[in-house]
Amino acid sequence: MEIQNSPISQDPLLAGLNDKQLEAVTLPHQSALILAGAGSGKTRVLTARIAWLIQTGQVSPTGLLAVTFTNKAAKEMLTRITASLPINTRGMWVGTFHGLCNRLLRAHYREAGLPQSFQILDIADQLSVIKRLMKLMNVDDEKFPPKQVQNFINGCKDEGLRAHNVEVYDPHSTKMREIFEEYDKQCQRDGVADFAELLLRCYELLGRDANIRQHYQSRFKYILVDEFQDTNQLQYLWLKLLTGQGGASQHNCMFAVGDDDQSIYGFRGARVGNMRDFEKDFNIQHIVKLEENYRSHSNILDAANAIISHNTNRLGKNLWTSAGAGEPVRVYDAYNDTDEAQFIVDEIKMLHCEGTSLGEIALLYRSNAQSRILEHALFSANLPYRVYGGLRFLNVLKLNTRWLTCA
Repeated sequence: MEIQNSPISQDPLLAGLNDKQLEAVTLPHQSALILAGAGSGKTRVLTARIAWLIQTGQVSPTGLLAVTFTNKAAKEMLTRITASLPINTRGMWVGTFHGLCNRLLRAHYREAGLPQSFQILDIADQLSVIKRLMKLMNVDDEKFPPKQVQNFINGCKDEGLRAHNVEVYDPHSTKMREIFEEYDKQCQRDGVADFAELLLRCYELLGRDANIRQHYQSRFKYILVDEFQDTNQLQYLWLKLLTGQGGASQHNCMFAVGDDDQSIYGFRGARVGNMRDFEKDFNIQHIVKLEENYRSHSNILDAANAIISHNTNRLGKNLWTSAGAGEPVRVYDAYNDTDEAQFIVDEIKMLHCEGTSLGEIALLYRSNAQSRILEHALFSANLPYRVYGGLRFLNVLKLNTRWLTCA
């Protein structure tokens, strides 16, 4: 209540923030962990925090670094900042880990041991290089599938390991390490870098070159990180290096926003333990929890909270909303995917008969592989639709009705 009635809360930049959001945005000069539940407005908090730091003169637009996990999120953040403040965001360091590391390496290519115009290998290019190399090395691609080798190399790099640091236990792991070593040599000869290499090369450069490291540590007084639960081991080490954490004169603050309950990318190397390590390494005394949900009704949140409560080693939070109970949660236990698709079609038909426009209905599915059976059911029922964020399996003519939106 004291915050709401203070002069701070009257600032137009902070209008509409709830108590916890306001607390997070206006924190003093300190590292902080913001535990942001689903639909709790974390993007708004991040952008408002950046705008607040700049507006209050605590940092210049080029004196902070903000890390997102997608280019889309970075673009959205810059758009929101521009809408909040009359500043030019062109020189700001806002982007993905890979994008920011690429930017730094371009500026210090000599020190990084790279040609000025080094090329970046995407996933497909990297796999092609590995296949060609294995052929030259006479490696059996049945015993050593190229995709498996690619995952091994990227996994090692995500842990901050070069080939000579990788432990081997048997002939198979020895050969994998040998391929990794030859792959690195080939990339160096060709003057190229894969995505994982960008971060590892950047981390190694900052670690060994004190002048460059101190330059960026002096520049970035504030470092803000989105989706912190999805960071891997090397990304966290890179962030610690930039903050000067563990050094003689740590002076930079890290503002980490994440949710341990939404950590689902362990198979990609994400390490939810980074949140616990951050809390300990940066001596975080207080975690700001964003628990008010603006996306769902309480029936959905109560069901989600009940399930999530069984997770072990969680930091703990309880989502709530002022939007009311909403409709009861229903669960349909389908016999198979065909039965599930038919159930969905029947539900859509019922809603449409009750007056709901097809254009107001969205069908969410977890992976593109599920699209085929759902599209077949929609097509068979003569229900027009459009797929967003994926490819159509069927060629369906546009009908003279409102579209059914499948997201």
